[in-house]
Amino acid sequence: MKLLPLAAFLLLVLTALEARPKPSALKCRTGPLDIVFVIDSSRSVRPFEFETMRRFMIDIIGNLDVGPNATRVGVIQYSSQVQNIFSLKTFFTRAEMERAINGIVPLAQGTMTGLAIQYAMNVAFTVQEGARPPHKKIPRIAIIVTDGRPQDRVSEVAAHARNAGIEIYAVGIQRADMNSLRAMASPPLEEHVFLVESFELIQQFGKQFQDKLCAIDACADGRHGCEHHCISTRGTYSCRCRTGYHLNQDKRSCTMIDYCSFGNHSCQHDCVSIPAGHRCRCRDGFMLQHDGKSCRAIDLCNGVDHGCEFKCVSSEGSFHCVCPEGQQLHADGKTCNKCGAGHVDLVMVIDGSKSVRPHNFELVKQFVNRIVDLLEVSPDGTRVGLVQYSSRVRTEFPLNKYHSAEEIKEAVMKMEYMEKGTMTGLALKHMVEHSFSELEGARPLSYNVPRIGLVFTDGRSQDDISEWAQRAKESGIVMFAVGVGKAVEEELRAIASEPVEQHFSYSADFTTMTNLVENFKLNICPEEGRGETEIRSPCECEALVQFQTNTVAILQSLTERIAQMTARLEALEKQIALKK
Repeated sequence: MKLLPLAAFLLLVLTALEARPKPSALKCRTGPLDIVFVIDSSRSVRPFEFETMRRFMIDIIGNLDVGPNATRVGVIQYSSQVQNIFSLKTFFTRAEMERAINGIVPLAQGTMTGLAIQYAMNVAFTVQEGARPPHKKIPRIAIIVTDGRPQDRVSEVAAHARNAGIEIYAVGIQRADMNSLRAMASPPLEEHVFLVESFELIQQFGKQFQDKLCAIDACADGRHGCEHHCISTRGTYSCRCRTGYHLNQDKRSCTMIDYCSFGNHSCQHDCVSIPAGHRCRCRDGFMLQHDGKSCRAIDLCNGVDHGCEFKCVSSEGSFHCVCPEGQQLHADGKTCNKCGAGHVDLVMVIDGSKSVRPHNFELVKQFVNRIVDLLEVSPDGTRVGLVQYSSRVRTEFPLNKYHSAEEIKEAVMKMEYMEKGTMTGLALKHMVEHSFSELEGARPLSYNVPRIGLVFTDGRSQDDISEWAQRAKESGIVMFAVGVGKAVEEELRAIASEPVEQHFSYSADFTTMTNLVENFKLNICPEEGRGETEIRSPCECEALVQFQTNTVAILQSLTERIAQMTARLEALEKQIALKK
């Protein structure tokens, strides 16, 4: 049984709470909280003492920003059993909560504090009872108010509750057991355990407890949006940037201070801003000196074991090997070899628009295979790729797909006619960006293997060709343009490389277009003694000339075979005439 001084003490508590300023004057702006009061209503708590507990809860609630999206409050009382007064989802106004608290009838039995904590963890703080889901990171706070020693074990169940994310404040009145309070409360204990022993301490207790709730970490829910640091201050927060950054106007994001823009860096090449200030950086091929500002060129050929067979050439930040005139750099990028006979990377871009018509497209396939017959196809020799286009572009096979002429010719004959529009510009773009990439089998430019693009079309393009025709030539691709039927000469000339007359051909009919191969006999390499500038390596010229020579040779072979067949037919006719 409690001593009479306890009653006087509780009356003083009530008087002190009544004398405090109104809630509207003290209300602090916490972040959203889920708070459950766990109130001891055992028989040791006298009726007038329990009234003080009511006023304690009402006073605390009156200083909270309550609402469905703000702080939610629930109340349970316990003695030998646990009774839910209202859950976190029941009321969202202080007036409703105050009425419910004033209507509590104490249970007046034993003191099963552990049972009450178990109920709070398993029921009161569940989503079904109104607690916000864990992923929203809303703090869950249990405020246990008791006046005596628990009649059950509290240490283990309190530990489970804390591990479940519930922050426990233990408030003991007068003769409450301090060891039990410490066993229940969350760490640090000095901030979560309160023992009210006299009137002199009640005001300090009320202020301390209110400060704890008002100082809930407003950054903890993760919704502050601060890019760098969130600073929590008495229920609100502010954003702060790391050293070397300034806070933007949105008060959340940060931008690094551009120290280089101050104009006092004295860097010879580039100034780079960093959080601590700035540093100087040299361009590729240069080294920063000890003064941290000036730069000196690096001769990598003298500083590394380059392994070049003939000659090493330094460039900014790197080096490459070169070979004498008439020799070709091997795939290892270091050793040299004589030029390969007619080895090229050839991509044919074929018009498959609806104006070509299916039967003419079969003639186009034959035209392509006549070209393939001219070539020595192999991984180390000539590589062939094929692109078909209409309103869209389709790679039929890349340069690294097939390694023999027979494989290529078989794939060509299986090619399906696309029909639809004539987007020649789009096809040129595809050829430049994809078909001649190393990923699709084109050999590196340092290998001096000529890149040849052969565009076949029978009509006017429906898009602009000038940009990508120019880009193709600027990237080192030798462009041939073959036109048939309604092909536009102006477009063919725009596609063709210089000299234009030697790089474009036209045929009025699909049936005669095989004669166009004759026009591949081009004077690619300038003749000596004319005073013209040599713009191609000897290996590249030799390869291109060989490609053209082979093309003409196959036509000559076909002509000879036709002549032989004609002679045999004439001889047979004479024999038949003699027998008659």
